[in-house]
Amino acid sequence: MKESEAYSCRAVGIARTPFSDPTATPIQSIFSTARGTVEVSPEFRDGLAALSEFSHIILIYRFHRAAGEELSERPLIDGAEPHGIFATRHFNRPNRLGMSVVRVLGIDEGRIAVEGVDLLDGTPVLDIRPYIPEFDSVPDARSGWVTPRHVEQIRRQSASF
Repeated sequence: MKESEAYSCRAVGIARTPFSDPTATPIQSIFSTARGTVEVSPEFRDGLAALSEFSHIILIYRFHRAAGEELSERPLIDGAEPHGIFATRHFNRPNRLGMSVVRVLGIDEGRIAVEGVDLLDGTPVLDIRPYIPEFDSVPDARSGWVTPRHVEQIRRQSASF
């Protein structure tokens, strides 16, 4: 990659969650019932206009405590064999970017109360987007190596949080 292709990104806010231990954090937001907030920085709060009309949002964030950037990892579920990093949702990925869909509980003075968090406390939030089912859900999509057994494993693990 040429240096001219590099970019910088600034956080629009910070996630406040009950999770400080990466090993005790839900793996996927869809199975989490944990609540938290996104504290939006003052200079970005005008961007929250009309967001309360949506039931869910997509948080794009930086895995700020990831150990490194890898091109293959053992998945957090079924970690028997490594997969290419782009075939996993592992946090040790190039750019260390993560994405979660969470339910909006309310917005007040730059704080978005959410449910379904799977982020560590203090996670920098880089972008917030509305979840639009007609755009963001693909009913006939394939799940690759992720089987119903894997999904149930994540569901059971997340139930303990």
